[in-house]
Amino acid sequence: MSDYILSCCSTADLSPEHLQARDIRYICFHYFLDDREYADDMGQSMPFDKFYQAMADGAMTKTAQVNISEYLDYFTPFLEQGKDIVHLTLSSGISGTVNSARNAAAIARERYPERRIYIVDSLAASSGYGLLMDALADKRDQGLSAAELAAWAEENRLRVNHWFFSTDLTFFVRGGRISKAAGVFGGALNICPLMNVDHLGRLIPREKIRTKKKVIRAIVDKMEKLADGGTDYAGKCYISNSACLEDAREVARLVEERFPRLDGKVLINSIGTTIGAHTGPGTVALFFWGKKREN
Repeated sequence: MSDYILSCCSTADLSPEHLQARDIRYICFHYFLDDREYADDMGQSMPFDKFYQAMADGAMTKTAQVNISEYLDYFTPFLEQGKDIVHLTLSSGISGTVNSARNAAAIARERYPERRIYIVDSLAASSGYGLLMDALADKRDQGLSAAELAAWAEENRLRVNHWFFSTDLTFFVRGGRISKAAGVFGGALNICPLMNVDHLGRLIPREKIRTKKKVIRAIVDKMEKLADGGTDYAGKCYISNSACLEDAREVARLVEERFPRLDGKVLINSIGTTIGAHTGPGTVALFFWGKKREN
């Protein structure tokens, strides 16, 4: 049994059951739907289908990161139990929550000087963040110490590749990630932008691809080009989606067809409410281990 807690935020977009089975603790972000606040608790307080339908019907959304006080309250019981903590946060390229976690850890270290708290910026999001957490759980179970695990996370986090596309640009335009003109133009031409998360953990548009059928093929082509071993890739592959399960299943089918040595079936998750509040419905994201994300 390890002498430390492995922890993340709810934005890792794995199910509560998955995290519990892997003994990974988590703290919840918050979101607002038409000014009513909810916990981003992985679909427990509001099912994902209802959340995305509300967005499609015009509900306004905004999100709130975990603050210093919340982190401190979350860390304290573990420290009181004599446990050290390895906590990974949502990418700093998307959220400032890593700063809140670091500030809370600094306060906690003064109160519990005998304990060690390691805060790592995952530079990852959604189930790519989840894929990294699963690997860390494996390393923990293999006997890595808290310090070794934190160092491994920092050394390997950029090997988690994130590629995604959207068939609905409405919420990317609303959030300023795509210009209004580009959104109108893209919608008229049935363009589905192919995007990724870069070496700084930011969401970056990469290619403009016409039609959903072509972008589904293109995202699997990216995996073949970038995954460890190409079509001999033998690691895990995760997909997350926002109310477009059939599209996610088609990507999974093509991945399983092209990469016969996968470690198990492709795991399909829902994009959680924090990330989904910015993408809206219609987004599919593909995650795998591969070439290091570089500038």
